[in-house]
Amino acid sequence: MTHKINTEICTSCDACEPVCPNAAIRVKSGIYTIDPKKCNDCESHFDDPQCVAICPVDDCITEV
Repeated sequence: MTHKINTEICTSCDACEPVCPNAAIRVKSGIYTIDPKKCNDCESHFDDPQCVAICPVDDCITEV
C-alpha cells in the first residue's frame, strides 16, 4: 500500500517529510505530496508508516 496526503487539511507543518526513509514526500509551493512509486509503508524500516505516526492532523495521511 501507499499513502496520500489530504492537501485540504494538511497544515504544511513539515513533520512528515524528514521522517520518510524513502524520500517519498515532496513539497512544492507549500503543498506536500507522496510519490506512490517510492512509498512502501516504511516496510523494512519501521512497523508503522512514519508519516502517519508523526502527523499532528487526524486522517490527513491515509492509505490509497
